[in-house]
Amino acid sequence: MKNKYILNLLFCALISINIFAQPSANYYNSANGLTEGALKTALYQIIKNPGVTSYAGLWNSFEQTDKKPDGTVWDMYSNCTFHFGVDQDFGVGGSAECQYFNREHSFPKSWFNDETPMYSDLFHLYPTDKYVNGQRGNLPFGETANPTNTYGNGSKRGNSSFAGYSGTVFEPIDTYKGDFARTYFYMVTCYENIVKNWNSEHLAGNSYPALNTWSVNLLLKWHRQDPVSQKETDRNNAVENIQHNRNPFIDRPELAEYIWGNKKGEAWNVAITQNIDIQSIPLNIIFNNENKTVQIVSEQQFNSFIINNLNGQIIEKGNIENNVIKLKTSAKGLYFITLNSENVHLTKKLVIN
Repeated sequence: MKNKYILNLLFCALISINIFAQPSANYYNSANGLTEGALKTALYQIIKNPGVTSYAGLWNSFEQTDKKPDGTVWDMYSNCTFHFGVDQDFGVGGSAECQYFNREHSFPKSWFNDETPMYSDLFHLYPTDKYVNGQRGNLPFGETANPTNTYGNGSKRGNSSFAGYSGTVFEPIDTYKGDFARTYFYMVTCYENIVKNWNSEHLAGNSYPALNTWSVNLLLKWHRQDPVSQKETDRNNAVENIQHNRNPFIDRPELAEYIWGNKKGEAWNVAITQNIDIQSIPLNIIFNNENKTVQIVSEQQFNSFIINNLNGQIIEKGNIENNVIKLKTSAKGLYFITLNSENVHLTKKLVIN
């Protein structure tokens, strides 16, 4: 038992990752001290005119931006196993799940009239199951209490149950709701100069706030409940390598609150969440197999956690008291645990055996 305990500790301490992305020094400094629309405009000036790849080039780009640790395609719409260069959409199939994957405009292209550079901007294009993609079509994202269709990983389609909108929506699983919220924040910011001409159930027909009230409420809810993950951070860095801009709402999640949320009217301070050197936060995670607890050994006090499996699904989440987590999860396996405080979000591997 003692040896197993030590092995767990050593394995969990192998990787300690700062999930804040790493923009170049002073990347966001020109937005310092601004709020609401002015802050959004300053971010637009920083990230506008992305050097997007061609639409055909997305297949190769996905291998850099959306590859799981096991080398397969990271699909947020399904639990299917797809392989790059083998299972991509060749113009056939797609009558059921797990046949092919294709290029999903998570912000549907009809909303911006199929125009460039949005058409191939990687920050909103993801590899997804062809069938589920087709089922989603150009439906807005939303929540549905009585779905008419439920897909393999739990994604749903049905009438909206979220206040402010009653049409048909597509609801992704909880694990990726924050990803898509931050994708939408990016789109209406990067293309602030033309977003008022786009047409969608999410949009307000102006440059600020750009999103209508129900959409702001929905996306902020998702943004808060599903914090930035290691997947998003890695993807942000990979996309920057290709098109030379970043998603500010991954680097600095609190920006959404200053533009649309509970900090409207307050000036954003770029120093609030400057990148934190992981070496400055000594941290170990100790899993105790006997009482199913996780002890967080750190000077940093964390207040909440999320545990994901290797498919990205949320297995458990909750609050942390005195840096100790009492787990409900008992299934043996390898997981990722994300620890959150006000301005720090760290992800580590967790082994339960």
